Amino acid sequence: MLALVLGAVRTRTAQVLTILALTVVATAVAAAGPWYAAAATARAAEADLAAAPAAQRMLSLRQGAITDGDAAGALEDFQASVRPKLPFALEEPVFGLVKPLNVGSAPASPVLAAAYREQFCDRATLDGPCPRRPGEAAISRDAAQRLGLGLGDRLALVNNPGQDPLVLTVVARYTTVEPDGPYWSDSLYRKDQGLDPAFTPLSTFAAEVLQAPTLTLDGQIPDRLFRGAGGFDLAAELRQADARLAAAKVRLVTTSAGLLVTLHRDRQTIRDGVATAAVQTLILTWFAIGLAGRYTGRDRRADAALLKLRGSTRLGTLRLVWGQHLVPLLAGALLGAPAGYLLARTLAGPVTSPDDQRTALLLSAVAVAAVLLGGLLVLAVLEALVLRRPVPDLLRGAGAAATSGWRSGLVDLLLVAVAAAAVYQSRAGGAEAGLARAAPALLALAVALLLARLLTRAADRGGAAWVRGGRLAAGLTALRVSRQPGTDRVVALLVVAVAVFLSAAGAWAGERAARDDRSVAEQGAPRVLRVQAANRTALLTAVRAADPGGTTAMAVVVDTTSEPRVLSVDSARFAAVADHGPLDVTPPGTGDAGPGLPLVTGDRLTVRVRRDGPAPVRLTLTLRQDRNGVPVPVPFGVLRAGEQQVSAPVKGCATAPGCRIVRWTVTGAGASGEEAGAAPDGSAVVVRDMSQANPAANLLGPAELGDVLRWRAGTAGAALDVSTADGALRLAPDRNAMRLPVAGAEAWAADVTLPLPVLLAGPGPTGWQLDDPVLQLGNGPIPISVRDRLPALPVLGRSGVLTDLDALRRLTGDAEPPGDYQVWLAAGAPDRLVTALTTAGLQVTGDSTRAGRFARLGQQGPAAVTRFGLLAGGAALLLAAATCAVAAAVDRRSAGDQLRALRVQGLATRVAVTVGYAGTAAPILAGLLGGTVAALLTGPLTGTRVPAFTDGWDVLPLPPVLGGAALGLGLVTASALLGLTGWLAVQPLVRRLRAGL
Repeated sequence: MLALVLGAVRTRTAQVLTILALTVVATAVAAAGPWYAAAATARAAEADLAAAPAAQRMLSLRQGAITDGDAAGALEDFQASVRPKLPFALEEPVFGLVKPLNVGSAPASPVLAAAYREQFCDRATLDGPCPRRPGEAAISRDAAQRLGLGLGDRLALVNNPGQDPLVLTVVARYTTVEPDGPYWSDSLYRKDQGLDPAFTPLSTFAAEVLQAPTLTLDGQIPDRLFRGAGGFDLAAELRQADARLAAAKVRLVTTSAGLLVTLHRDRQTIRDGVATAAVQTLILTWFAIGLAGRYTGRDRRADAALLKLRGSTRLGTLRLVWGQHLVPLLAGALLGAPAGYLLARTLAGPVTSPDDQRTALLLSAVAVAAVLLGGLLVLAVLEALVLRRPVPDLLRGAGAAATSGWRSGLVDLLLVAVAAAAVYQSRAGGAEAGLARAAPALLALAVALLLARLLTRAADRGGAAWVRGGRLAAGLTALRVSRQPGTDRVVALLVVAVAVFLSAAGAWAGERAARDDRSVAEQGAPRVLRVQAANRTALLTAVRAADPGGTTAMAVVVDTTSEPRVLSVDSARFAAVADHGPLDVTPPGTGDAGPGLPLVTGDRLTVRVRRDGPAPVRLTLTLRQDRNGVPVPVPFGVLRAGEQQVSAPVKGCATAPGCRIVRWTVTGAGASGEEAGAAPDGSAVVVRDMSQANPAANLLGPAELGDVLRWRAGTAGAALDVSTADGALRLAPDRNAMRLPVAGAEAWAADVTLPLPVLLAGPGPTGWQLDDPVLQLGNGPIPISVRDRLPALPVLGRSGVLTDLDALRRLTGDAEPPGDYQVWLAAGAPDRLVTALTTAGLQVTGDSTRAGRFARLGQQGPAAVTRFGLLAGGAALLLAAATCAVAAAVDRRSAGDQLRALRVQGLATRVAVTVGYAGTAAPILAGLLGGTVAALLTGPLTGTRVPAFTDGWDVLPLPPVLGGAALGLGLVTASALLGLTGWLAVQPLVRRLRAGL
């Protein structure tokens, strides 16, 4: 029997090669699926972990403690108690202590925490020595500027009124190194709405004020645990650890839940998507193999008839027939399995985890076995049905091909009903319900079956009519299509394959378009640098100095801590630098130009004032260097009653462009060495003029001091009453000051006319519904005017405001609200611009590009699924092309005999050649048309759309599932492949017809 099988294989090379080709394609896709899913899942996890903020990968343990002056012992006990309760070791663990305190005892004094943290001096840049002695401290540059402290100055921190203050000596100012890294991810060690902490040695915590600190342990969760290596369930372990720690009065803090959800969604999306595409390809493979077996079965039926005549049993006959199929199936599996592995490795990279390798190998073997066993079963059933026929039928080619029409129609009807149920479930129950996942393919199958039936019926009825009417080419082609057994099944396969390919191409193109839109919306510009600067003024100055033309760089501050979130941009440069993409955004600008005040450029100020009221007050003018943003306080001291002229030295304003006037402050005189409080009720200060020396200039006169548009009151507590009359500025405490907890003491220079114009995305805060809209930034609320409402803003997404950076930094005065400092670079910005920014004083801490973000998003689940779906769609198209070639090749013999007979009866060669081409082209054209219709119906009928981002980002609407460009390119590709296949298959017939053979 083996010799007979091998002999049959050698003599029927075309049939064997057909089954071999189909098996290789199917086995390659089936074997690639598990390896691709494992590798793509690992790459997606790596991308998600790399893109996640450091805080999402951190675990923080916190415990309030009473140290009784032994902070070191309390910290050791804390370490010993919490380590055994953790289910895993943290990477780079850091212990620390922190205690929030107030700067001084004045009402509404800012909060500044005293902190000790391991490795602090290695994680910060200091301009002085590392604090090592009790009472020494390092404070941030921002806190030093806002508090007016230099090296060697003392800082008094208070816990409760009446308690002795903690006095720290400032020995250094610090800036953080890698502020976005794990070390600085704990919010306790960063400023929120107050000031950055002051870091001091552990020995300082022996002070009474610091004997009730919060003990902390911060560490990074290993990446392998997020990936679930070895079946580890991080979420469950964290829940159990939280319960154990809560019993010990230790609080576990982590924001990793969102990252875990994203990782799970990516993993599930990839596995489900790859499995769906692989199963879809597998079913098409079985169908294609069945058609190929049916078309190539003529010679095998003759063999079976001879064996029956020689007395062979049915089992022996089946062994001979099945053996002819088994050889190409096994050979195809042996060739396709390694090809699939290499294909998956090329598309998604290697699988490095031993557990994933074992799982992928097992699933790949199962998938290959499914191709083999399913293909063999399909062929076996077809052959068994044929071999039941008597010997005369087996020896009669045409009759052997006959099929039972009513059974076929019943099967088609059942399949259409299943497709209708799948479409209904996809619309009613979502994409994951029941048959909904297979709804697109089943819809294509229903269209295919209906079109195939319609085509054969129309060809059968129209062919004879056309022939009688003299339209021989059309009539003979139609008759050839209608009378060729299996044409309807070939058309059905073509329709499904084309629909699957077009849908896959549309999903792939749509996902890329969605990624590109998201990259633009999230990035804001082709290239974004994250930088460190002392303040907003220094940021603006540095960017404008590095790019004086204003065409390639723009200063940006992103504040995600305020409500609403705020994106501040240099409006004049936005159009040239920003990458607008799908977001049509034009900044509102600064609104009406502010009246402006002259800059201070001298080294001494002289003010002519009058003090009214029963008690002395203290007058201070705060300036701000308009180049580096450093606050410059100018204390004029205590004012006596009546008219007087006072002067004070000014430091740091001689450097161009000089200092901007920020605010006047009127407070009580206070006793010597005590902090000044609110100015007494009934007192007032009238400022008449101000001049400077070196160089001499009159800065403020009646035109400036007497214009109410140039000044505004503060907004904290009972605001200072500000009025202008007779060319002078009058500053008086509000009569309600004594009845409110906070008494305002400031009058601000109005460099920008209020309200500040902004663009708003999403709803405003609830407070805006009952009052005028304001931004809670800096020293108080800033009135704003919403110029336009947009569906989304760059970086911020669906909620937040966009405003002008220069206007906002003027309105916040000498305060520095929290924010992420960025420099946006236009496309084609030269690398030397980065060097220029560094030279101008900025420290670059991060560099991201639109292309990089696009590539990172390309590792997520939706992108991985659409890439594999495109591969599976291409495989389906190849399967259909191979089946079409087999059908054309088998049809050549009977078609050639019929056309030669017609030529003998006078049929022109041209008509015969046309019929030869058209007989093969008609099913292909029908398949292309039906596949296009099915693909176009998929979205509207099943609700199928481009896969959503697994991390939940939904700022912009997703593109259509099948765009015009994807449809056109997909049709061109499918037409080229199927057309070339049909053309090559029909060439032998055409050559014989033209040769008259």
